[in-house]
Amino acid sequence: MSTKLKNEMQILALLPGVDCCGVGGCGFEFCEACAVGIAESGNPAVCPACSSETVDAIAKILGVESVDVEDKTAFIKCAGDAAGRERLALLKTCEDAKEAGFVHGECQWGCIGLGSCTKVCEFDAMKLEDGHVVIDKEKCTGCMACMHACPQKIIEMVPKDATVFIPCSSNAYESMTFETCGHGCIGCGECEKDCPQDAVRIIENCAVIDYDKCVGCVACSVKCKKKIIVDELHDLTKVKEEVAFVKCVGGSKAHEKLQTLGIEDCGLVADIHMSALGLCEYGCTGLGNCTKVCRFDAIEISEGVAKVDIDKCVGCGDCMRACPRDMIVMGHYRGVKRVPCNTRDEREERMRVCKVGCIGCGDCAEKCPNKAIEMVAGNPVIDDDKCENCGICSYVCSRNLIAERIVPEHNYLQMDALRIDMAKKGERKW
Repeated sequence: MSTKLKNEMQILALLPGVDCCGVGGCGFEFCEACAVGIAESGNPAVCPACSSETVDAIAKILGVESVDVEDKTAFIKCAGDAAGRERLALLKTCEDAKEAGFVHGECQWGCIGLGSCTKVCEFDAMKLEDGHVVIDKEKCTGCMACMHACPQKIIEMVPKDATVFIPCSSNAYESMTFETCGHGCIGCGECEKDCPQDAVRIIENCAVIDYDKCVGCVACSVKCKKKIIVDELHDLTKVKEEVAFVKCVGGSKAHEKLQTLGIEDCGLVADIHMSALGLCEYGCTGLGNCTKVCRFDAIEISEGVAKVDIDKCVGCGDCMRACPRDMIVMGHYRGVKRVPCNTRDEREERMRVCKVGCIGCGDCAEKCPNKAIEMVAGNPVIDDDKCENCGICSYVCSRNLIAERIVPEHNYLQMDALRIDMAKKGERKW
């Protein structure tokens, strides 16, 4: 047996042996042809499905120096359902669906969910579950077959030890992304601006990670306005800059009266004369537009008013954008005070329609030692940067209205870690 043939047989024994039929990254239709190509080229890293250990073994057979390879796995750059999955579900392949085209309101860059990628995976590493492709990282070899089979070109190979991912491929502008997909990147650039390693770039309105630079820190995940960056190391419910706050304590129980009128959407309240119904013109209607868009189950209607669970909230702002009455604001996540009232009425009207809201007396602003409270249209507005959480405003409030946000100590420790990352760029963001 010739040395060349012997080498080819030994190399073939090391290859995966699943025959990717020409759609894998090696460019050969069968593993036997790949083994011949490796032997002839002297390149031990032709097959992307080979681990670094296998490449070392092939290099030894060839009598050449090994090359550094990184074990990779497939990742689908889409997390939503906006690409017309339900409408296109009766078609056979993703190629058929793409040819059929997308309609207004659908994301033309997203995962179609018909599983063309799963059909070419010879390692049983991809499955289709309810229109979503699920990847088993332990089984995936990074052969690239799925990447080449995807007509949307939204599958990429990422390092197996990567912990941060951006599940979006959209090139749409911000307004269109908000309209079509709750999970999409809006290209705001906050992640790029604050990455201490310069590992994130906005390319065609979508964030892209350079894994050669990424160290898996928390910066991009926290700074992401949409909170769509997947971070396997950090819990975003604990490490965050902002959380949502509802500027209403819910004294008028508006939702009960509005529901008797057949109104089920907060956006339809604009034409209702709330005061004539004995309701606050500025309060939460409790009809739940905000709860319908929250991906983190962090906001609910309780006793007729929207309330935020700050332990679950990650500060994505979707509820704020969904509220047609501007009842929800984003504020610092730390131990500061909040005033849950949005009224602009005169004191007599305030007291008529709500027995628990702010009466605009101004005692809190007058007594604040740091001048952190300003009366705006009869309502106290607290400056987070000045508030030291001394508690005086809560003490003097005659309605016991001013709420304190309590943050556990271990959360402060995680936030301190983020400050260190930011300091690498000479900036302190908090």
